[in-house]
Amino acid sequence: MTALALSDRPRRILATLVRAYIETGEPVASGILAHRAGLNLSSATVRNVLAQLEEMGYVWQPHTSAGRVPTDVGYRCYVDMLLEGRRPTKDVSAVEARLRQEAGDAPLMDDLLSSTSHVLSEASKSVGFAIAPPNAQALFQRIEFVPLSGSRILVVVVASGNQVSQKTVDIGEAVTGSELVQAANFLNSEFSGRTLEEVRNGVVERLKEERSLYDQLLGLALRLASSSFENLERPTAVYIDGASSLLEEVVQASGISAATLRALLRMVEEKQRLVRMLTEYIDGPGLTVVIGAEHNDPELRPFSLIASTYFDGRSTGTVGVIGPTRMRYSKAISVVDIAALAVARVLRNPN
Repeated sequence: MTALALSDRPRRILATLVRAYIETGEPVASGILAHRAGLNLSSATVRNVLAQLEEMGYVWQPHTSAGRVPTDVGYRCYVDMLLEGRRPTKDVSAVEARLRQEAGDAPLMDDLLSSTSHVLSEASKSVGFAIAPPNAQALFQRIEFVPLSGSRILVVVVASGNQVSQKTVDIGEAVTGSELVQAANFLNSEFSGRTLEEVRNGVVERLKEERSLYDQLLGLALRLASSSFENLERPTAVYIDGASSLLEEVVQASGISAATLRALLRMVEEKQRLVRMLTEYIDGPGLTVVIGAEHNDPELRPFSLIASTYFDGRSTGTVGVIGPTRMRYSKAISVVDIAALAVARVLRNPN
């Protein structure tokens, strides 16, 4: 259900209810809405509208005598209203100046995005993140092969800056764990410190040479490497800040269990899980908002995510925030929008 499904009166009452609930964390009574909505309505009329909104799934009532609380559908409707009335983002210059100050003159990507995640977290009181564009020139550090089942193997490639890529390959033959370790050791000693493109090209050239030059183990290592680097996703660097901010929000009243919070913190620690999630959600440039039950991962449904893409002149990265569904959406959308524009400006004109 979208905001377009509602007429003006219930839209304004719902928006007022969501803002009040975000502010207090308490169910919102009809009397408060009658006073705040600016519609000159009686409490009885507001109660009738709330009953309609509840029937449509926008709000719910914890118990008979309580006020109403927005559902995830209600939050979605409210966010859609915010996006409908969104104006071109201003005040980018102040954030751009701060990023330049924190990251230094002609900032490196690492410094810039680390500062961006901090600025986002500080402004939104949520977890802030910044993801670099995929990096084909990252330096290869090591490869690991993890046996799965049958002839399937999980390949983990670690590049400079702790950038990680992973994929599953099927080499069509059973291989022991010790053989996988030896194959990885050979590739790590042979190719460490080269760009991923150089490693890929080097493996291809080796495979073109006379096969009899290689013993069985080296042949296995090269075949594994060839399968691993073929269509391997380019590594991405992820910068995250503000887990402590999220803890404070939870303690204050977001109603999130310790187990659920641990699930989010695991995702934050793994980082590549966040990258995969964003890849699923983002299908083009601009702003993406995912609220509560809209998450594919059930563990993340107590949270909302707001992300925006930026373009560095060659490829696209992402910045955003993650927080409880009871977040200040207007503020969060604004800061994410501004941060994306500021990062793009700095990258296009680093001096």
